Amino acid sequence: FILLGDRSIRPGDVISIGDTFGWVRELRARYIVVRNRDGVETLIPNENLVTTDVINWSYSDRRVRVKIPVQISYMDDPEQAMAIMEEAANANNRVLKDPEPAVRLMKFGESGIDLELRVWLLDPQEGVGNVRSDINLAIWRGFKQAGITIPYPQRDVHLHPVEVPTAE
Repeated sequence: FILLGDRSIRPGDVISIGDTFGWVRELRARYIVVRNRDGVETLIPNENLVTTDVINWSYSDRRVRVKIPVQISYMDDPEQAMAIMEEAANANNRVLKDPEPAVRLMKFGESGIDLELRVWLLDPQEGVGNVRSDINLAIWRGFKQAGITIPYPQRDVHLHPVEVPTAE
């Protein structure tokens, strides 16, 4: 009844509690029904909602930010890669134009330059992974066309000669 009274969780909200992520289908006296992207419905006792941290992705604002990390080779131009990533985001019809997509150079990693694309969605209940996949595919195509490479981990191994004592 606390949940019904304070309206912190409502049908249609996108929530995550523990390992469960989905949208609230029903509020019942003893539990809520949360449906995930696979169509599986989980009954979560109301007691868990009061005693456990609940992330309500749509409590006051349905917009959510999605971060898409990408690494490029040190041989490639990060500004060109960033422009391709931004273009891939803007081509996706679920990505909001305001706030607009942004690409950041996060760090110089062991195997390459770490970039991160940040986009905003208005409808997380329609899935986040599918948007991430579509944008990653568009980035891959753009990189391939521009000759930008995604590195794989490499290690240099140096062998030092060891003097073997001779038997006298």
